[in-house]
Amino acid sequence: MLHLEHSCLFFRSWLALTVGVLLDLKLSACSSLSGSRPNILLLMADDLGIGDVGCYGNNTIRTPNIDGLAADGLMLMQHIAAASVCTPSRAAFLTGRYPLRSGMVSSNGYRVLQWTGVSGGLPPNETTFAKILKDKGYATGLIGKWHLGLNCESSDDYCHHPLSHGFDHFYGMPFSMMGDCEPWEMSEKRAGLEHKLNVCSHVMALAAFTLAVGKLTRLVVGSWTLVICSAIVALLFFTTSYFVGALIVHADCFLMRNHCITEQPMCLQRTTALMLKEVSSFVQRNKQGPFLLFVSFLHVHTPLITTENFRGRSPHGLYGDNIEEMDWMVGQILDTLDTEGLTNSTLVYFTSDHGGSLEAQFGNNQYGGWNGIYKGGKGMGGWEGGIRVPGILRWPGVLPAGRVIHEPTSLMDVFPTVVQLGGGQVPHDRVIDGRDLLPLLLGTAQHSGHEFLMHYCESFLHAARWHQRDGGAVWKVHYVTPIFHPDGASACYGRGVCPCSGDKVAHHDPPLLFDLSRDPSETHALTPDTESSFHQVVERITKAVEDHRRTLSPVPLQLDMPNNIWKPWLQPCCGRFPLCWCDRETDP
Repeated sequence: MLHLEHSCLFFRSWLALTVGVLLDLKLSACSSLSGSRPNILLLMADDLGIGDVGCYGNNTIRTPNIDGLAADGLMLMQHIAAASVCTPSRAAFLTGRYPLRSGMVSSNGYRVLQWTGVSGGLPPNETTFAKILKDKGYATGLIGKWHLGLNCESSDDYCHHPLSHGFDHFYGMPFSMMGDCEPWEMSEKRAGLEHKLNVCSHVMALAAFTLAVGKLTRLVVGSWTLVICSAIVALLFFTTSYFVGALIVHADCFLMRNHCITEQPMCLQRTTALMLKEVSSFVQRNKQGPFLLFVSFLHVHTPLITTENFRGRSPHGLYGDNIEEMDWMVGQILDTLDTEGLTNSTLVYFTSDHGGSLEAQFGNNQYGGWNGIYKGGKGMGGWEGGIRVPGILRWPGVLPAGRVIHEPTSLMDVFPTVVQLGGGQVPHDRVIDGRDLLPLLLGTAQHSGHEFLMHYCESFLHAARWHQRDGGAVWKVHYVTPIFHPDGASACYGRGVCPCSGDKVAHHDPPLLFDLSRDPSETHALTPDTESSFHQVVERITKAVEDHRRTLSPVPLQLDMPNNIWKPWLQPCCGRFPLCWCDRETDP
């Protein structure tokens, strides 16, 4: 009996000691995490489909560096962009807010900023995570694509410039890579403008001819001034149509370092090397830390600029080549961290701004991405293929390696997450739609902070999802969907991108309902006959949408007219306008 009491006493002492040690270790880990200020490296691809990456199911495109990042870190399987096109998605990423709140949407079909020389852009009163971390002592840099505006009233006021939004250093394109940046078979603007200018020149030429015949036959009275003016205008339209391609290249396809234009137009074949050189330089300058570096790749947007070393390597043509080159760039950047001894002190995040473009095809060639099992693609506000993106995070020794998270998360969550890690405070003077990811990443929370997520197309709400935590289901309703073209297709072929409103979309009342936990491909819409809780689910989501709309405040829409038309006085130019040409770069 005495022996038993001694044994019990020993066991209780051992148990108390063990629990105490474990609690102390956990508290020490939490204390260490809350006190740490890691370097933060954010990597964002442009137009990359979730199905284009090996760790998300692709077995024909080689992405060993991105896959390795996932193996050493964790993967978010239901990671959602706040918009299915570039400008609004990136605005939401930087601010942690639906783009409608900042006015970074349109209501008339202008889905993104159309030119560098427009007055629209991310408003100066918006707070980015870069601005908060800069105030907390971080060196902040952006290398690559911006596409959130540049100037407001003059060509050098830089009201929308990255340096006005919290970045210490900027190197890259203030606009976006696009098919018009080099002579290519696909065009975002050139082909449409050439057609309009040619029509105008033909109309004016016909007017001049008609007036001239009228004068010669004395059916028209008056001077020849109107005839001459009409002919001159026709000639101007024709001449402009001939040179419009070159004008676009000079107006939009150039590089800046901070406020200085370094290359106008860009020499595209050396851009990749210049970007990598700039990343390495930034890391080396700021390796004493902490730093925030946002690398916003120009890959894999058309025209898919790919260096000779990677051309012809992929079975998926130029698009696959471009992805494999971007993956190599990811590897080079991670090697830089390793060389400088920064791997263990750096949180790395990889994503895409939205899904791949299904309509990016010409003839038999596909120049856009693959969105895996998910329906739809870029430009489709509600379908999963346009908004579900890769989400990979690595922080050795802090985040568990090899973990896969199936909870709904958003690109907007990066804002509160990095702000908290950097020792900042999430603003309380505005609505922040992102949720801190750390509890979910560390495993201290079972569910993400999102019960509902809204899916906009321009300023129109197309869909919403509800994570029913008690049952584990993820419900999604579609109020509006694009009408695919031609009939039976899976995208809006021949239209560039699917519309958000008008007669080319379908309105659903009651809305289409899907259970993404059972049907992630959104193949089988549920009905009251096939789903007993149909009406309860729709009513619950409708109530959430109403609550969400009550949090919205009217703001000027930055992508509407007149904020989104080209203004010559806002055009950045490194020479005397319109002779915008310079090369201040040295070969890397």
